Amino acid sequence: MSERHLLESIARLVPPGSRVLDLGCGDGALLAHLQATRQCSGYGVEIDDAKVHACIRRGVNVLQLNLEDGLSMFGDDAFDVVLQIDTLQHLRNAETMLRETARVGRIGIVAFPNFAHWPNRLAVLQGRMPVTRRLPYQWYDTPNIRVGTYADFEVLARSCGLTVDDSFGLQEDREVRFAPNLLASTAVFKFSN
Repeated sequence: MSERHLLESIARLVPPGSRVLDLGCGDGALLAHLQATRQCSGYGVEIDDAKVHACIRRGVNVLQLNLEDGLSMFGDDAFDVVLQIDTLQHLRNAETMLRETARVGRIGIVAFPNFAHWPNRLAVLQGRMPVTRRLPYQWYDTPNIRVGTYADFEVLARSCGLTVDDSFGLQEDREVRFAPNLLASTAVFKFSN
């Protein structure tokens, strides 16, 4: 899946003119795209020094924070949209951060590698952890501290009292709405309280 397609798929879910908080914003590409194409404003949150500098070079407002410390500096409904794109699988406190996302934003959008994608299942059946374009790391050097599936997130969202407003998978630059737990390498969810 190309980064451009992921940006466009996520951007389509963000209402124009939204105030956005992008958690784990990386180099700021998504927030810059939202500013340019959807007239959004807001902040990125990133811990990595090099990525913070990349955000600044892009003209993206960025706060250098550790998400493991939570979002207590933000009030309830401080943002229209809170993004967690390829962030949730890196956090020790994933459920807490999901609840915080729902608290500080009216809408939450989460995307993460779908471990239940059929090539991953096949690798596990063969006795090995999967290494794919979407999960490009060996089991012993991955930055992902947890793996999840499309179906797992549906259960987690319900247990957190969230309403899933839209969900789909992404695979090879296309949206997958039929059997995304099996057929998509990326899970995408838009939710609200």
